[in-house]
Amino acid sequence: MATVTFPATPDCEIVSTRILNFSQELVFKAWTDPNHLKNWWGPKGFTNTFEEFDLRPGGRWKFVMHAPEQGNFQNECEFVKVEKPTEIAWIRISKPLFNIVATFEKIADSETKIVFRMVFETAEECAKLRPYVVDKNEENFDRLEAELDKMIV
Repeated sequence: MATVTFPATPDCEIVSTRILNFSQELVFKAWTDPNHLKNWWGPKGFTNTFEEFDLRPGGRWKFVMHAPEQGNFQNECEFVKVEKPTEIAWIRISKPLFNIVATFEKIADSETKIVFRMVFETAEECAKLRPYVVDKNEENFDRLEAELDKMIV
């Protein structure tokens, strides 16, 4: 099946990539099992409360991200594609508005490349978030790797 494409120019998207030393199936599970996803989703220090996680095209993902110091951030998304074990795509319904495509490429039996693509409607929206999001996506990937380590024990 073809990858979901959200048309964008480079100034309207933020792309984060990481190669993980875990199988494609395990990485996909960490992204799609809410019992694991809630443990690592978000930047360092954040926690999550999932209200709804309906992983299917048209399904909703509603959750609250709790910041380490203060603040709770309501999030709502709608899944547009779930292709096990290679791709998940969703649109954000809550602000800030952007679309996501996450792909999982098997490089070897225990090596997976993640490409996490955030697509914004305008270059201005993207530019507002770019200074924060790039580093925060890396923190998110760090937390994912820690969760994957726990999953194989």
